Amino acid sequence: MLIIKVIGIILLIILLLYLFLILPRMWGRPAREPHLHVLYAHRGLFDNHSDAPENSMAAFRLAVEAGYGIELDVQTTKDGVPVVFHDFTLRRMARFPDGEVPVEAELNEDGTPVVPGKICDYTWEELSRFSLLGTKERIPRFDEFLKLVNGRVPLIVELKIELKDLTVCRKASSLLDDYGGVYCVESFNPLGLFWYRRHRPEVMRGQLADSFRKSEGWNAPLYWLLEFLMFDVLSRPDFIAYNHKYRGNLSRMLTTGLFRALPVAWTIRSEEELAANRGYFDVLIFDSFLPAGGPRQG
Repeated sequence: MLIIKVIGIILLIILLLYLFLILPRMWGRPAREPHLHVLYAHRGLFDNHSDAPENSMAAFRLAVEAGYGIELDVQTTKDGVPVVFHDFTLRRMARFPDGEVPVEAELNEDGTPVVPGKICDYTWEELSRFSLLGTKERIPRFDEFLKLVNGRVPLIVELKIELKDLTVCRKASSLLDDYGGVYCVESFNPLGLFWYRRHRPEVMRGQLADSFRKSEGWNAPLYWLLEFLMFDVLSRPDFIAYNHKYRGNLSRMLTTGLFRALPVAWTIRSEEELAANRGYFDVLIFDSFLPAGGPRQG
């Protein structure tokens, strides 16, 4: 009997520790109503085979005109300018100007020359030379984007943080402090959300997560902890933005169900996926199609 009691106590302690680790913010939560049931256009209303590629001013303009919320990605240049761009590397989206392609340039699968390096390897002036997928669109500065939207639709700002460099948190927040529209922030990196917890507690913050083992094949303990939201102990998020394909993740269900964190889904890519996920998430991020019901889901 003693052994059973000891095992029971140990299991109870483990359970309580687990619940403590995944606990979201419970008191002083910012108002979530402005975000409820809004459909957010992932990187704008983009089509990478058109003149409005992802995270371009053209794609953002289309989303604003249609009344959709916007989810976008922000990171900083070598000289500390916040810009809107998803990948850390320039390879997939950036293209050289005509006549400036290096002779020794590596080629993408489509035969276009690879722009080497990362966003943080270039100054803003250097980055402004490159186009997005050969269109007339350029990598936008974050302040340009905010001026375009001007509070007309709500925003989800993803902070792109590689390792421990939190420069983007300081730089983006300095612009958002003067922004009059509805917005919230999110990140895969809990250190960025911890920064917001300490320095901008009034701002709604969200933990991005995925089933990394299934999506990426990463089995490192760090990614297992991220997948099961164990770093909520640092970020204490207001919402959980999870890959909708893995909505059955236990930590996601407990955090949003038991503890009432706002459930956010990414990325919905068809009307069928939209219908299948409405009952599980209060906010949905979409791309690759135009939802039949318009910019609000309910």
